[in-house]
This record gives sequence, C-alpha cells and structure tokens, in this order.
Amino acid sequence: MPAISVMIKPASSACNMRCTYCFYHDVAARREQAGMGMMSYPTARAVIDSAADYADGEEIFFTFQGGEPLLAGKDFFRKFFAYASGKSEKITYALQTNGTLIDKEWARIFAENGVLIGLSLDGGREDNAFRVMSDLSPAFERTLTAAELLRSHGIQFNILSVVTGVLADNIERVYEFFKSNGFKYLQFIPCLRPIDGKEESELYMTNEQYYRFLTTLFKLYLRDIERGDYVSIRRFDNWVRMLRGEAFEECGVGGYCSRQFVVEGGGNVYPCDFYCLDEWLLGNINTSSFSAMANCEKAAAFLRASLIMPVKCKDCPYFRICRGGGCKRARTSYNYCNAYREFFKYAEKEFAALIK
Repeated sequence: MPAISVMIKPASSACNMRCTYCFYHDVAARREQAGMGMMSYPTARAVIDSAADYADGEEIFFTFQGGEPLLAGKDFFRKFFAYASGKSEKITYALQTNGTLIDKEWARIFAENGVLIGLSLDGGREDNAFRVMSDLSPAFERTLTAAELLRSHGIQFNILSVVTGVLADNIERVYEFFKSNGFKYLQFIPCLRPIDGKEESELYMTNEQYYRFLTTLFKLYLRDIERGDYVSIRRFDNWVRMLRGEAFEECGVGGYCSRQFVVEGGGNVYPCDFYCLDEWLLGNINTSSFSAMANCEKAAAFLRASLIMPVKCKDCPYFRICRGGGCKRARTSYNYCNAYREFFKYAEKEFAALIK
C-alpha cells in the first residue's frame, strides 16, 4: 500500500457528459457549493507538497477523477507532473476518464508520465446507452476511438463499467464485446442509488439480477482461465487474493474504509469521493495539511463508521470474503446480501480450485 493515496478532482464536478446514473452529480448537488471550479496551480502545488511531507520518502498514489478531469486542461497536468517529479521519485498516477477528449497530445502526456488510465465504457453501442454527451448524443464512438489512441501509444488502461440492471441482463454480450476489442482488464461496479434513495428502475439490479450477473461472469472468467486466455476482472481477482490470505487492492472490498484523501477543485478535502459532502469536509489543503486532517476527529469517525456491520453478518459462513457487501456506500445503496450469499455458495468449490 502507498504511504498516501490522494484522489484529485481538478475540474470538480464539471463534465462534458450527462450519464444517466452519475453518482457524483448527486453528491455535488447535495453540497452548499456544488461545483468548486477548476483547480489552480497554487492549490495543486499545495496538494503535492503536503502529500510529499506526509509520505516522507515513501510511495504516493495520485488519482485524477471528476466530473471529467481532462477539462482541467493539458497545461494543468503538464505543470502538475513537472512539479511532482521534483518532489518525489515514488509517485504512481492513475486517471479515470470518459475518454471523449483524448487526442494524440493527451496520449503523449499520459505516456511520458506513466499514467494508468481507467476508461469508462459499459459495453457495445447498445449497452453503452446510458453514457451520453451533454447534448444527449451517444459517447460510444468517441470512447472507442480513445481506446485505440491509448493502445497505439503503449498506454496501460483498463475498462470501468457501471452495472445497471440492463447491463447485468446482458453481461455475456458485454463481456464478449470487451474481449473482441482486446480489453483484458475489466472492473464492474454496481450502479449506486442517489444517497438515501429507495427508487426502483432498470438502473438498479435486483438481487436475482445481481446473482445471475455474478454467476454468468464468473463462468466466463473461469472458462478463459482454463483456456489460457486470462481476463482480469478486478473484483474476482481481489476475492481470490483475500481467500489466499493476500492483500486486496480494490478500495472497499475489505468491508471497511481505508485512509485516503479526496481534493476538490478549490482545495476542500474529504475522506472518500462517495462522501464529498459538507458534513464530511476535513479542511482545505491551502490552509491545512494531510497530516493534520488524517488525525482529526472527523476523519477518525468516518473510518469507525465503516466498521459497523449488519447483525446478520455475524454468523454468515461467507463473511470472510463478502465482508458485509464490501464498500459502505454500496451496501447502503442496495442490500445485495442474498445475491452474495447465493453466489459464494455456488462458487465455493471453484474459488478453492483457484486458490490451489
């Protein structure tokens, strides 16, 4: 694990797309100040300086998200990378993007600085229908073009998909589409309801849909491992690691929150991008430090809250891997206990074989 993990939202909640299920649009709308503007260069330097002080020579992990982080512009990222390289030699960069703004110059910037790219894509043209531009036109072709640009420049990238009820029902088609395009690193995240939301729609899987999604995808995962054509599915990979007694690397899969910092455009700092809310504001990087904020009572309270598990988890034979449904935000969005229980019961023998 890095000494410090910092997620940066250099364009705040600004985005050039209007995805139907965007969780951060919901988060930002609940704050007194929804959009916090583009991050200034002095604020970026304050982030880097404080992260370097906190890490004290150990590893630093910077992730850029949004909104759409590329809206901050190429000059912002050039200056960020140049300044950061002078502060530490142990920095890892990742960036999550919709890909629609990527051109050859962006690709060169990523390649020169070793940035791992997460590309948001839910499948083929039909399955990507919830991902639309601000004028409601499809984003599919632009994102696919971005993938080819990244590949042609030798940039490592993975695919991140939001699992709606629609995607869950068509996971075999989605998976084969990804494989046919040479996408071998996949991450699937269940679609989140708005905070405190209870509505039902095609966006949100039922327990039955999630169970079918997990079992179908797991069969495909095992099939390709047996064929020597391994495709990394992040959640399955992490469950295998956990069952082997190894460290997991996906945030939230352990069932509790880890210490991290999310820095909004104006410098406000929060403990998690799902909770960039006024009540969880830890401070501002322009007037405080990561060290001070890490040790404040609000940060401690946030971590403690994630340790509270449903009572029924106490006697569950699958708790050691399910961990109460993983991420706290995910389990408060939808109770998938039945889906997880039935899936782990179904997959128990296969997981045991993978461990060996």
